[in-house]
Amino acid sequence: MSKISIIIPVLNEEKYIEDLLYHLLENCTPKNISEIIVVDGGSNDDTCAILNNFCQRRKKDNIDIKFCLVEQSPKGRAMQMNTGAEFALGDVLYFLHADALPPKNFDALILKELSRGNNAGCFRMQFDSNHWWLRLASWFTQFNWRPCRGGDQSQFITRALFDEIGGYDENYRIYEDNILINELYARNEFVVINKKIKTSARQYKKTGIWKLQYHFWRIYVKRWFGASATDIYSYYKKHIAP
Repeated sequence: MSKISIIIPVLNEEKYIEDLLYHLLENCTPKNISEIIVVDGGSNDDTCAILNNFCQRRKKDNIDIKFCLVEQSPKGRAMQMNTGAEFALGDVLYFLHADALPPKNFDALILKELSRGNNAGCFRMQFDSNHWWLRLASWFTQFNWRPCRGGDQSQFITRALFDEIGGYDENYRIYEDNILINELYARNEFVVINKKIKTSARQYKKTGIWKLQYHFWRIYVKRWFGASATDIYSYYKKHIAP
């Protein structure tokens, strides 16, 4: 039976990471999970302290899921996720952002798709916001259309397919999720599970919904017309995260 390795890249996620870990424990069947791997990219807040305390409590409470904290990884989600994949023992990799909560029985839902021959995919998404635009954007994620995809919806993929593609492209400091998704769609290897993963709208709240959406669209179009990883990251640093 296939087992899932959950891989979570983090950087200064003290506000979210513990809630996510307990959410995972409460919404999966331990026998389906090989391990949970959290890969830190150099946090300077209490993220690693929280994770170490969680690890100690896990041992004390005899939680039946292995947990691994990787603190020696270069900064950058692509590099962190590839590092996590190197440590993973499962034959299914599930990449998850620290501020996204997958649906109940997410593990069984993933394994069900694998049994149907679907080797990669994601969940549809729901933002933790009632803003009409974010609700509409969330509604569209139920459809298996390439423009509706993004890393916030999480990503499951078999180890074999991940290795065949070559993992995440580490040239990309941002947009790395979309580069992998492009490869999957090109291979006709993508399915959308019609259950909602709840994702934080914190970046929209911080930057402004219309401003951020505009710049995300610009990045998407720039990449469509051949912009390099460096060009995309420069645009992101200038307009979104200076």
